[in-house]
Amino acid sequence: MSQSPENKKGQVETTGHVWDGDLREYNNPLPRWWLWGFYGTIIFAIVYWILYPAWPYADTYTKGISTVSFQSPVIGPDGKPEKEADGQPKMETKTEHWNSRALFYQEMQSSPSALAQQEWLAKVKDMSFEQIAANPDTLNFARSMGHGLFGDHCAACHGTGGQGHLSKNPEGSYPNLADNAWIHGDSYEKIVSEITNGIQGNMPAFGALYKGEKLTDLAQYVLSLSHQPGVNEEAANRGKASFATCAGCHGANGMGNPAIGAPNLTDQAWAFVDVPGSKNYDEKLKLVEGVIANGLQHQMPKFGDRLSPEQIRLLAVYVRQLGGT
Repeated sequence: MSQSPENKKGQVETTGHVWDGDLREYNNPLPRWWLWGFYGTIIFAIVYWILYPAWPYADTYTKGISTVSFQSPVIGPDGKPEKEADGQPKMETKTEHWNSRALFYQEMQSSPSALAQQEWLAKVKDMSFEQIAANPDTLNFARSMGHGLFGDHCAACHGTGGQGHLSKNPEGSYPNLADNAWIHGDSYEKIVSEITNGIQGNMPAFGALYKGEKLTDLAQYVLSLSHQPGVNEEAANRGKASFATCAGCHGANGMGNPAIGAPNLTDQAWAFVDVPGSKNYDEKLKLVEGVIANGLQHQMPKFGDRLSPEQIRLLAVYVRQLGGT
């Protein structure tokens, strides 16, 4: 190995090292902008490691010094959110190390859209349901926010449009909220109560009391109340006497009782069995016989511990609007 003479002008610069007489080591340094960019990424990485979660170790990780603060419900000893005297969730400021979940909560509470939503919530807080429905602006706000709440909490059972779901099996059926046939009543206060406290519906089984022809005759009479084509009038007349057992809840005329959640049997709005979708009259008859013999239980969970009173009020306005009232 020997040193080469001075690099000539115009030639590529070499380090001065030569092998085998003509093999030279060229000196091509990286562009200065690239080097500064590379050094910048190193500095950025060090700052990032200091500020944010970065390195795993043992069964945890470095959390960084950056924090995020947001409002969080106060959880009581029973594991449920505590409430203020006015029913609002009791809140506290919670600070966590930077993480995407905490950042999401913060943005949901402090973003421009969240602040605008809070202004509208404060505006409708002391308005009556009738005032909210009568004002186009507040009604549009109730519909917009109610639509989102309905999609998050109600649509899984009642469908995105509130159309419900009817099945041959009553346990797999959910009432239609868009047909204006209200099982428990359509007042705003009643809807708020149902959303807040949930619903526990029960129709006792009468299979031990009615069997065979008596069961069929009673089912014929029930179907005759809604004028189903194919009813055997003679059998329905025999079943009318047995309907006295049902009249205590559904009324002597079969028009139901919203106070106890007994459906109207005289309309075409079947809430728990798919009578309208049955292929023929015999299938309808079997479905009604099954409900009479086996009874019916339906539950809706309560949302009073998940939603604020204002959210429940707006959801009630939206649900009532689904029924066209």
